[in-house]
Amino acid sequence: MIEFGWPWFALAWILAPLLWWLRRPQQRQFSTLRVPQLAENSIQPGPSSRRIWQGLFALLIWTLVIVALCRPQWLGEPVQIRSEAREMVLAVDLSGSMEIADMRINDNEVNRLAMVKHVVSDFIARRQGDKLGLILFADTAYVQSPITYDLRSVEQLLEEAQLRLIGERTAIGDAVALAVKRFRDNEQTNKILILLTDGQNTAGNVSPEQAQQLAAYYGVKIYSIGVGADEVIVDSFFGQRKVNPSRDLDEGMLRGLAEATGGEYFRARSTEELEAIYQTLDQYEPVAGDEQLRRPQTELFYWPAGLALLLLFGLCLSKLLWQQRRGF
Repeated sequence: MIEFGWPWFALAWILAPLLWWLRRPQQRQFSTLRVPQLAENSIQPGPSSRRIWQGLFALLIWTLVIVALCRPQWLGEPVQIRSEAREMVLAVDLSGSMEIADMRINDNEVNRLAMVKHVVSDFIARRQGDKLGLILFADTAYVQSPITYDLRSVEQLLEEAQLRLIGERTAIGDAVALAVKRFRDNEQTNKILILLTDGQNTAGNVSPEQAQQLAAYYGVKIYSIGVGADEVIVDSFFGQRKVNPSRDLDEGMLRGLAEATGGEYFRARSTEELEAIYQTLDQYEPVAGDEQLRRPQTELFYWPAGLALLLLFGLCLSKLLWQQRRGF
């Protein structure tokens, strides 16, 4: 079965005959002004058969162009498929505290953001078949990548993220609310938000409580991850001492966000713990939707377009040969 994707383009077919009709008075006026010496050869009682055939040929080419513009498609037989979808949004903290170097990768000391990039990049690469989005937040939150199947672009955009790009503070509520806004128009997914932060909400227009209510209302499940070591040893004037670099981490708030939305709170004190968390997240199954009928589509526009191009080439070639025979 053939259908047209853009049938309204058929209205443009009338343009060529209309332009030809409007030019007819000018052509008749021009023919009466020919010089007398050429009158015998040029003035004829009616249009020559060659001109008539050329006009019909041109009209055929124009018709094929219009058919191609209407985008003909061949629709195959309906096929039953079961829709499956798993959509995730990663919300990554870019506040100043993510610069604290209390993580290690291959025995090398790195800051928290570098560790998150290292682990999350591998997590993204394993998301084949899923849709993924990326939100970055500090003083405010913004969408770095919309929800997409293009996982390579999401991974690259995360790798290019820089600390202090949008401030020093932490707008956790804004990040959650922005993710909910991205999810709310789609009812056929399981709507998972993975929130990575190392602090507490210190900025933004939406409080964590408000964001929690929005997420619960729209069915967005939050898996919150608190990043940062519990203790590190630092050198001081009085010798070595232990400090807690994660003292500002609001675990109660992150746990509340997760539990209120049916998710879970995780604590990532090291690279190994964060890797284990993402292995756990790998186990969540996609949501199977209702069976739907889909008809495979095959584009056919290139057939009339190719034929029109071939006929146009033939028309130009015939005109050139005719002019050569006339001695031009």
